Amino acid sequence: MTDLRPLLKTILSSLVGPPAIGVVDSLYEKKNVNEFLIAKKLKLTINQTRNILYRLADSRLVSFIRKKDAKKGGWYTYFWTLSIAKSITSYQTILLTQQATLQEQIHSQKTGRFYTCVNCTVHLTEDQALLQDYVCAECGEVLTLRDTAPVIVEFEKELAKVQGTLSKVSGHLGNVHVADEKVRQRKIQAEIRKKAKERAVKRAVKAKERAKEKGLLKSMKKKVTHIFSRSKPQKKR
Repeated sequence: MTDLRPLLKTILSSLVGPPAIGVVDSLYEKKNVNEFLIAKKLKLTINQTRNILYRLADSRLVSFIRKKDAKKGGWYTYFWTLSIAKSITSYQTILLTQQATLQEQIHSQKTGRFYTCVNCTVHLTEDQALLQDYVCAECGEVLTLRDTAPVIVEFEKELAKVQGTLSKVSGHLGNVHVADEKVRQRKIQAEIRKKAKERAVKRAVKAKERAKEKGLLKSMKKKVTHIFSRSKPQKKR
């Protein structure tokens, strides 16, 4: 599968901040990593490291399990796993929101009328301009109709950029889901084989027990027959 570390670093940095970037290298393609090892790799104190990890956990970008550590006086030690699918999904949601906002802004600029003051660079909607009698409240200059074409061009450029990123992110997310499904299916098949083996062992044990019981019964029958034949009175000649 494609190396997703660059994407994940972008995601975690944008959602939590630059200090989270180092977490990716510590947790990528690993499970249940000791938080003290993470702190050592990040060259941070354990409290600084936990602060970053807790913020990531609040956004469901990482998950954890905890165990009591007898060497540390029974205190809990946390073991962390990076949630790749959830991280990419969170970023995808942000991009979808940005896309919807830009589309709305483009539509607004194309269908609405906007006014501006050449002196104060104030931009107003038509309703706002009407309330001010089309006069700038700052300098008294008459407002002029704003040319929205350059604004629309910039919004469309930004929209194209967001949609390009969204397409790549969605593709990566699809690949992650496919990989996760393969892992899930392998686990299911392994569990099926394990149970089948357990059933086979149980059948073999039962068959052995039945054979043993059958052998004992046969042996007992022979003994009873022998005893009966010895105790049976012989006919006189």
